[in-house]
Amino acid sequence: MNIKEEIARLVAFDSTSRNSNLDLIDYLRERLTALGAECHLTYDDQGRKANLYATLGPTDRAGVMLSGHTDVVPVDGQNWSTNPFSLAERDGRLYGRGAVDMKSFLALGIALAPEFLARGLHTPLHFAFSYDEEVGCLGVRRLIADLEKAPVKPRLCIVGEPTGMKVVAGHKGKRSFLCQVHGRECHSALAQGVNAVEAAAELIAHIKGMQRRIKAEGPFDPAYEPPYTTLHTGTIEGGSALNIVPRHCQFEFEIRVLPHHDADALTREIYDYAENRLQPEMRAVAPDSGFDFRVMNDTDGFDLAADDEAVKVVTALTGDNRTGRVSFGTEAGLFNRAGIPTVVCGPGSIEQAHKPDEFIAIDQVAQGESFFRRLMERLCQ
Repeated sequence: MNIKEEIARLVAFDSTSRNSNLDLIDYLRERLTALGAECHLTYDDQGRKANLYATLGPTDRAGVMLSGHTDVVPVDGQNWSTNPFSLAERDGRLYGRGAVDMKSFLALGIALAPEFLARGLHTPLHFAFSYDEEVGCLGVRRLIADLEKAPVKPRLCIVGEPTGMKVVAGHKGKRSFLCQVHGRECHSALAQGVNAVEAAAELIAHIKGMQRRIKAEGPFDPAYEPPYTTLHTGTIEGGSALNIVPRHCQFEFEIRVLPHHDADALTREIYDYAENRLQPEMRAVAPDSGFDFRVMNDTDGFDLAADDEAVKVVTALTGDNRTGRVSFGTEAGLFNRAGIPTVVCGPGSIEQAHKPDEFIAIDQVAQGESFFRRLMERLCQ
């Protein structure tokens, strides 16, 4: 099967994060098992989703790991001109959900795996295919836990998110929260309640104030766009009727933090404002009122120096010694924290991801193929 056919095959699996990915994982496992790969699966708690870790070549030494997620974002409410789960080609582009984010990278690895094997791998090639990256890099955490107990870890890792085949040696971390605010109901004409919506609004305003301060005062890193940590409130809901003081409100917010900015300190500032500035006034009226926070996602950022082995190896493969930094997150920070040097480098543009009529340019697939063939020369006899 050629690379384009492989991309079409993978796009045809509707692996939206809310769905099971087992059909796709079984397909990938069957392809690799047929080549003699040693495969290992880790499942979620319900057994509906799985990660696949596979090794081609010798298993007694550290190799190069290719990491990619199998899930895609929903197409609900998007106006597609073609079936999002049937690859379409026109004007030098391949259209389909996941075409750029990031099934083309997976397809390159699977389509070229037989050639890696035929040329004789003296250094192993590892594949790490994970579930639920799009909702917080959830699956890969279990895969990493298995790798931490393995006798041999990968020497380095390449996460194939779309970077235009440029080496990304750092990205921001992400911490997202659900905040539930508990008040006390009463008639809106009376001053006897605790307004949960207003309390939420005061905390949201404080978070916005933190963003203004950081934008003005930093810290800054010009390698990123924007060059500072960002805070953002994305959803809010609460109240039942205009003439009822609302008992409950909840909102979601996030921090996308520069690798060297203290996310814990920012989190403490938000918690402190809620618990020590707002909550006492609320509890003076209703002792059971207040704030509950839940961390929904905490994904590390990372920042590698130019002389890091992973950076040197992958820039040599691209032929470009320049490296970049991005504001979106990947599993690379988690792998780096686990002691596996990791960079991000893959075909296509992140600007095309998550949109209707998502596409990857065919010339980007060709660049990806050239990259894989240079990797082949490095790993094979």
